[in-house]
Amino acid sequence: MSLQQASSLEIQVLVDNVTDSLSTTPVFVTREWAMLQKRGLKRTSGAALCCANHGLSLVITAHGPSGPRTLLFDGGPVDYAVERNGTRLGIDFAAIEAAMLSHGHWDHAGGIPRALAMIKAANGGRDTQLYLHPGMFHERGGRQADGGVMPMDNIPLPAQWHEFGADPIVTDQATTCLDDLFWISGEIPRLTSYEKGLIGQVRRIAADAPWEPDPLLMDERFLAVHVKDKGLVVFSACSHAGIVNVLHEASARFPGVKLHAVMGGFHLSGATESAIPETVRDLRQFEPDLIIPAHCTGWRAVSALVQAFGEAVVLPAAVGKLYRL
Repeated sequence: MSLQQASSLEIQVLVDNVTDSLSTTPVFVTREWAMLQKRGLKRTSGAALCCANHGLSLVITAHGPSGPRTLLFDGGPVDYAVERNGTRLGIDFAAIEAAMLSHGHWDHAGGIPRALAMIKAANGGRDTQLYLHPGMFHERGGRQADGGVMPMDNIPLPAQWHEFGADPIVTDQATTCLDDLFWISGEIPRLTSYEKGLIGQVRRIAADAPWEPDPLLMDERFLAVHVKDKGLVVFSACSHAGIVNVLHEASARFPGVKLHAVMGGFHLSGATESAIPETVRDLRQFEPDLIIPAHCTGWRAVSALVQAFGEAVVLPAAVGKLYRL
């Protein structure tokens, strides 16, 4: 499968757990407040700023031979975060031609319907290609300490996505889109012993069916873009598969291509904090130029990554940040 090289890449953080417009950044990263000032901000106030929320959404623009092509990578947890942040950041929703849901969890899916509506309102009424995995539509939940289950919001079915303004593409196979500038992975092989998925997650195939263990989330996929003269940029929204497993698969699919950057949630918080030492150790083999942790990575993992790789490599994400690679 051919992946065309992009001459450059822009990543706008639309939704993330963190807001941080004070910490200094390198020249290729623009902070939220600077973005807002470019949009005409004249007076700071709470109402003028973006909001942080538990989830992730990235607007990714790859510049190819035929011009820029833009993909929405997840939509965060809720409609108002997409609308509030998108409006303040001046997101060109008309330019978004495709979207993907990385896996079947509400904190990545909840804001996509509103994003689709804003895209359709801006582009003249066209539907947006939305890449989905067939395994993400079962009801899911988390096993509680008392043995009960806390259910999650369901992921809309393909027909419902069509009603939202999407052209659903449901597949578990790897594919490219938008002039072959974006590569959407297939299912991620589990190779490491310490990346165990989301412990305690369960699912059921019908409302009257029993809950069954579902820690591996085999519907999770990652996104990759090859930037000319720099290498591969890998986006992993939650890394329930394990970020090391994600990068092993990226390396296997693109042998000989340097890993330039890895960005997203690495899910090294909560019950998975025990995997931080092994994860940091094994990330070294990939020799990334940049590590951009976001969403569910957790402060302990970010701290460990900075200690291991240094501040020139580890550049934590935050709402409103724009990365130019």
